[in-house]
Amino acid sequence: MYFVVVLLLFGTLSTVNSETLSLNYIYTALSKPVELPGIHEFTAMGLMNNRQIDYYDSVDKKKIPKQDWMREKLPADYWEKGTQSRKSKEQWFKVNVDILMNRMRHNNTGVHILQWRHGCEIDKQPDGTLKFIKGTDQYSYDGDDFLAFDDATMQWVAPVDQALPTKRKWDGVQILNQYTKGYLEKECVDWLSKFMTYEDKEANKHSPPKVYAFAKKAKTAGHIRLTCMATGFYPKDVIMHIKKNGVQLTKQDGVQSDGVLPNDEESYQIRMSVQIPEADKETYECFVNHRTLKEPIVVKWDGKCCDCSQVTVVVIVAVVAVVLLLAVVTSLLVLWRIGTICAGQTGALMPTGNQAPLNVTKDGASSTSSDSGQSSNECLEREKMLTNGVTTEDASSTSSDSGQGSNERLESDVMLTNEATGE
Repeated sequence: MYFVVVLLLFGTLSTVNSETLSLNYIYTALSKPVELPGIHEFTAMGLMNNRQIDYYDSVDKKKIPKQDWMREKLPADYWEKGTQSRKSKEQWFKVNVDILMNRMRHNNTGVHILQWRHGCEIDKQPDGTLKFIKGTDQYSYDGDDFLAFDDATMQWVAPVDQALPTKRKWDGVQILNQYTKGYLEKECVDWLSKFMTYEDKEANKHSPPKVYAFAKKAKTAGHIRLTCMATGFYPKDVIMHIKKNGVQLTKQDGVQSDGVLPNDEESYQIRMSVQIPEADKETYECFVNHRTLKEPIVVKWDGKCCDCSQVTVVVIVAVVAVVLLLAVVTSLLVLWRIGTICAGQTGALMPTGNQAPLNVTKDGASSTSSDSGQSSNECLEREKMLTNGVTTEDASSTSSDSGQGSNERLESDVMLTNEATGE
């Protein structure tokens, strides 16, 4: 008894520091469409450590990433080839659901399901080395096992009689079984290792947001648009609210946002805005929370508007200019009149408009004009600076992954239709 306990403890201690990792692909096909939300005739998804990493369905017909690191690290070519592969499998499943229904002697009154799951499971040792545990390549029909690959013997196992024709056909193609074993033990493990590296790099890259609150004149008369902006943060997930007197505003209050957008330096930004009366004296705050922050950032709006005073300033400058112009004209008329009188008496010449009195007047007007919009320009310039560099998509990628497609399964050799053509 003591010896058994020691063995159990030893076995537990020897693996306590290892980490089990997995990569699986699941394809599901229905015999006919169903009128249920979110349920499609065909779906395909990739799962890494039981978290979804990519997705395809028969409605959108496009393979898409479900993790930020998938989108950032894998090139467009990977997703294009993946989409074509999924479209091909969708047609393959559509044909083979009908074949299996005939074998099972099922009619089309009910909904029948064909599913394929394949992938690998490994142990990551404390020293970073990877140890293969097992591979999975199995088919099920209506939730029951139909056919499975035995990695140790390189043979297909048929738990039901209806699967025997497929087993005999596939076991007769040794190159197919060799490929299946090679994929499960080598290629799948390589992809899993590569994906884990990408995810680890994302996990180690963090950048906190910088938060700003500013307002600009709205199109609606007597109103301004208050904007909260957070920028420079990574990863992408962020929480932002506009609060009025401590209460969160919603879409029903007129809050608008385009969501999270990428910057060109591998970070993200988000904006939220709401229209409020220009004379509103309530307290408005920008609330932002991000995984890089120990506590949320709260920035209070200072009540100022970037461009609200521009029209007033222009009017004031125009009025000042007119007044100065009138003063100059009046001065000239007075000087001309005095000069005329004096000239009539002594013949002396009087100062012209290019001399000192007029220069002072001209310089004064120039100085007033140059300072009229300075504070407003600084406010708008800050917003312009924060906005620079926004792109529609971060195109960073790794070209070595562009050969995607072989990581799932040979298309033409692994078809149930091959063995069913004579039926």
